[in-house]
Amino acid sequence: MENIGQYIEALIFASEQGIRTEEIIYCLQASFEHDYTADEVTRQIDAISQKYQDDAFAIEVVKINNGYQFLTKKRYHAAISLLQLQRSKKKLSQAALETLAIIAYKQPVTKTDVEQIRGVNCDYSIQKLLEKELIAITGKSESVGKPILYGTSGLFMDYFGINNITELPQLKEITDNSSAIGEQSE
Repeated sequence: MENIGQYIEALIFASEQGIRTEEIIYCLQASFEHDYTADEVTRQIDAISQKYQDDAFAIEVVKINNGYQFLTKKRYHAAISLLQLQRSKKKLSQAALETLAIIAYKQPVTKTDVEQIRGVNCDYSIQKLLEKELIAITGKSESVGKPILYGTSGLFMDYFGINNITELPQLKEITDNSSAIGEQSE
């Protein structure tokens, strides 16, 4: 017979949320056509938990909300928090991505120019992009009212893994005509 403990360990690892004993039993019974009891599964989980108590592992099995889950041990939480903070800075909404794309391709550009292209107010998106340091104020326009000009920042290059703005795809490269209806005329 297979090592059931390894299957249970794999199920706990693969589960995005805590996995309940009943779910583990269901998966095992469906895989091996054998009746497993809650006691058998619990003993295996206890053995897995014991294994991960060793200082050689940075993770442990934790029982949360009647389910089991692999979590990082408490002593690593400060480092994990820094990683989460860094990654949260990288998430952009669709509106922010659209605004950033317009600024990247049209820079230097004013907020009004971006709003005319998008057709909606861009105050929030521009503010968030400034906070995330993906765009920067590059100066003031010579037009009436001397509006602020925006352009991409050095962090923008890091975020998208490019060395300079000329490495952005050309608009004709990303335009897809495959969904066009009717004949194309040149």
